[in-house]
Amino acid sequence: MRIISGKFRGKIIVAPKQLPVRPTTDFAKTALFNILANHFDFEDVSVLDLFSGTGNISFEFGSRGCTHLVAVDENHQVVKFISETFKKLGMIEASIFRFDVFHFLESCNETFDIIFADPPYDLAATDKLPEIIFRKNLLKKNGWLIIEHQSKRKLESNLNTHETRVYGNCAFSIFRQSEITGTHE
Repeated sequence: MRIISGKFRGKIIVAPKQLPVRPTTDFAKTALFNILANHFDFEDVSVLDLFSGTGNISFEFGSRGCTHLVAVDENHQVVKFISETFKKLGMIEASIFRFDVFHFLESCNETFDIIFADPPYDLAATDKLPEIIFRKNLLKKNGWLIIEHQSKRKLESNLNTHETRVYGNCAFSIFRQSEITGTHE
């Protein structure tokens, strides 16, 4: 995987082959970060990266200056790899937790500007993520929840998606915390 922008731009990070992951493509990642760059100053945001996999998204946020970064994945090898890579990159304020994402969300009391979730494409419980995150008020005012999923899948949620962007087989559904009411849009 390649970091596409920021202080680590062009750096290749090789994840162990045995990791059970599906990294976000460079094409989709570039498009996503172009959207985010128009709405956020990365140095001022707090990010929660759920189902972190290779750490691809976390490393990109770190490269762009995000210092408050929390990554969560339940796979021991994934957590070890991301932790070691955070250290190699000097991302000392970033943290990684080995935890079931749904249990983590239920016990979390912190709020974030951006929550990015990249669950396995076949995970049925993906549809529960928006409800849990908004019920627990885990997004700050004007915060975004971004869920990566297969483009042919429509998330089943009682919450309206603000927008869905499709890039080949990958889609990002974006939910935004309302600026005025403190609820979702």
